[in-house]
Amino acid sequence: MTESFVPANYSFSRTLARVGAGLVLAASSALALAQGPTSDIVKQGEYLARAGDCIACHTQPTGKLFAGGRPMPTPFGTLYSPNITPDDETGIGAWTADEFYRMMHSGRSRDGSLLYPAMPYGAYTKVTRADSDAIFAYLRSVPPVHQPNRPHELRFPYNNRELLLGWRTLYFREGEYQPEPTRSVEWNRGAYLVQGLGHCSMCHTAINALGGSSESKAFEGGLIPMQDWYAPSLTSNKEAGLGDWSIADIADLLQKGTSKRGAVYGPMAEVVYDSLQYLSDDDVKAMAVYLKSLPQHGGESTNGKSAVTGEERNLLSQLGSKIYAAQCATCHGKHGEGKLPDFPPLANNQSIQMTSAVNPIRMVLNGGYAPGTAKNPSPYGMPPFAQSLSDEEVAAVVTFIRTAWGNHGTPVTAKDANALRSAPLY
Repeated sequence: MTESFVPANYSFSRTLARVGAGLVLAASSALALAQGPTSDIVKQGEYLARAGDCIACHTQPTGKLFAGGRPMPTPFGTLYSPNITPDDETGIGAWTADEFYRMMHSGRSRDGSLLYPAMPYGAYTKVTRADSDAIFAYLRSVPPVHQPNRPHELRFPYNNRELLLGWRTLYFREGEYQPEPTRSVEWNRGAYLVQGLGHCSMCHTAINALGGSSESKAFEGGLIPMQDWYAPSLTSNKEAGLGDWSIADIADLLQKGTSKRGAVYGPMAEVVYDSLQYLSDDDVKAMAVYLKSLPQHGGESTNGKSAVTGEERNLLSQLGSKIYAAQCATCHGKHGEGKLPDFPPLANNQSIQMTSAVNPIRMVLNGGYAPGTAKNPSPYGMPPFAQSLSDEEVAAVVTFIRTAWGNHGTPVTAKDANALRSAPLY
């Protein structure tokens, strides 16, 4: 038997226990045949909904599961996620599986209206019909919540959905994932999850002024609009390129939230907490195999231009060295060597040296924890220093760690630090 790509591993076969004879056996067998597949597909749908991280947008932090209403700020105004519980009036209770698949595959709602691309249908279009049906079956099994959808608050002309026709022409390519015949089943499974349900490119590909992204720049990194976190390039050796990572380290980072090479914070911590930690070891490994295969290149030089002069840099580094010794060295080591697996190294750390200094500045200001996961239930965290360090002191310590121990990052300014003090804490 030749191997074939299977988007989801679910089986409708069940073993029927012997209950008795005659009508009793016939009735129990009929019941198992009727309910067994339904139970299996709902369970599979729950797993796939986790893979798609549906909860992140469709559940408010203190709200009911999938009842929607979560605000999603964009450069064009605020969108509010819809109710996707099986309530007939305010949710998707009256939807059919065909209508749900059209929404996933084509980015159109039940009434045919175009969806705004905050719903990642550009990625979900790759999801197979079988997987879409499983997710739909699961969503229909959750408790219905009667909660009317909140209207979007978009500025003119972005509140005109007809303009999405032009956007879709430029940036949307409809079609299910097509396996690459020259690649392994495992690689194809990883590609399906990363490109489709995982919608990883939504953050790790730069977004332009129209809210679109270029396939030619997929996974090359970019600033996440309105969140002020930088999603690093997965293809650049100067950022988070994974070419020299082991499969095990990539898988650990995705599933545990921490590995020998580093830890996740900010929006990626939420992805691991809500989604990736629940995936099977085989699926996480498949994603790691695919991600490691992404073409690697040198990327943009980390030695970018800086507004800081040589003398200012020396003064910042001297001040930063003192702050580091007093506040940071206990955990990260005198020479930035770190203390694995709890405290990541800062020396020769690609994420510290990237052209964008947004992430290290935010970590110093706001601190953070790696997500608590089944395989790392009690992560260590970093305290915030926004209240105890001035803008100049934040700039000094970030400049120090970006340029010490052979690191090749550029200095940052007090203005850079101040600009991120009001960034949203999520």
